[in-house]
Amino acid sequence: MEAIIPYLNFNGNASEALDFYTNALNGKVEMSQTFGDAQMEIPEEFKTRILHAVFSSGNLKFMVSDCPPNVSVSSGDSLSLSMNFEEINEMTNVYNALAEGGTITMELQDTFWGARFGMLVDKFGFNWMFNHDYKK
Repeated sequence: MEAIIPYLNFNGNASEALDFYTNALNGKVEMSQTFGDAQMEIPEEFKTRILHAVFSSGNLKFMVSDCPPNVSVSSGDSLSLSMNFEEINEMTNVYNALAEGGTITMELQDTFWGARFGMLVDKFGFNWMFNHDYKK
């Protein structure tokens, strides 16, 4: 079995989110297809929205999509995207970039379990966890 790949759904702003994540996570969009590309019978305002896209940055990978007509998502707190970092500087940079326009729920800090850790909710409502395990 391969790794679980998160699939993030948006209410019409997936393209904006991809731009944000590309910058914040120093990544790239490997593939992107709009509803219009699929030649589906769909309202005109949906044709430029993302049907499916793949994002990557190093070993990090996730997919995104805008919701089709008559479907929407709301942000929740039942899932967090957790990232482990080998370098504290990289973690700090990514944390600060994803925090822009979002809400910090736990500042980056040293923890009792021997790691540097922090949490935030990004401006799109997704929960992120950041971890760097100190060498023992």
